[in-house]
Amino acid sequence: MTDDNPLGPPPWLNAPPVGSYPYEDTHDLRIGPDLHPALLGLLPFIGLWRGRGQGGFPAGADYDFAQEVRISHDGRPFLRFESRSWLLDEESKPAGEWIAELGWWRPGLTEDGRATDEMEATMITPDGVAELYLGKTIGTTRLELEADAIAYTPSGLHVTAGHRLFGIVDGALLYAHEQGVDDSGLHPHMSARLLRIGG
Repeated sequence: MTDDNPLGPPPWLNAPPVGSYPYEDTHDLRIGPDLHPALLGLLPFIGLWRGRGQGGFPAGADYDFAQEVRISHDGRPFLRFESRSWLLDEESKPAGEWIAELGWWRPGLTEDGRATDEMEATMITPDGVAELYLGKTIGTTRLELEADAIAYTPSGLHVTAGHRLFGIVDGALLYAHEQGVDDSGLHPHMSARLLRIGG
């Protein structure tokens, strides 16, 4: 039997194994790669944060939750946003895993690479929802984003609108997230106050 592939086997077929991922990601500005100059306006947000908040729509009743958020960088001109939350019972004890999110925040750049106050963000959940946000930074302690495009899987929540406001107040990270489902319009979804525990 002859091999009719004129290109031969791919060069990676018999290549040696590779090591672990060689580039560091950090939420602590004292270690790891240098912060990209375009992210200087977002510097106060970088860190590991933990706290509690309250949720509502689209749940049937308000609920209390705890949350941990990690905002990190790897030297490139964007931030990585990771969030995991868990429900709290009436005694503030864990009552079940809750919403998890992963996203990236990216400032707008001029032709010469300087940051503008324009912001882009992508946010995804394991529940089948992906959101693209556009917005602005306001000074160095406030970020406001509005959903520009939303996609969801057939079994995902039919999210149709989103608005998020982040701010640093007295050293804490505060946020308010409004959400729309189907034709509901925007309603308060989640809000929290998170304290810096790392970075």
